Amino acid sequence: MKTLRISDDIHQKLTALLGELMTQTSRMQTYQDAIEALLRQSVLLPPELLAQVENFMEQNKHLGYTTREEFIRDAARWRLKFLNDEYEYVEVPKDEYERLETAIKEMKLPFLGANDFINQQIKSALEKYTEWNQQREEHEKRHHKRG
Repeated sequence: MKTLRISDDIHQKLTALLGELMTQTSRMQTYQDAIEALLRQSVLLPPELLAQVENFMEQNKHLGYTTREEFIRDAARWRLKFLNDEYEYVEVPKDEYERLETAIKEMKLPFLGANDFINQQIKSALEKYTEWNQQREEHEKRHHKRG
């Protein structure tokens, strides 16, 4: 067994991590458990990426992220959702999206907003496609009977 010297600040952080571990596992934990969890669960990120995260959080406090860990967990969840193949994501330039939001409101169009407008356009196009397929199949059946 070895002895480590740590600052009071690090001691407080380890103690907080210990509390989280006990909440997660519902059993007593030791400082060794906390250090092992840190080593096992840690992800090393390049300093420039961490700086980008911190700058983004600083410039966007209204989003409510209070720690880098919280932001990175959220970003990982979004990325997993994106890669899970349940949804497709389409990039729309923010200024165009915001102009569409404004246009919908000012013109009093029957949509809740830009997202609703886009979803309704997709739904309408798919309904037209279904009708088109039905007409094509009927046409092919008639044409096939003649031949």
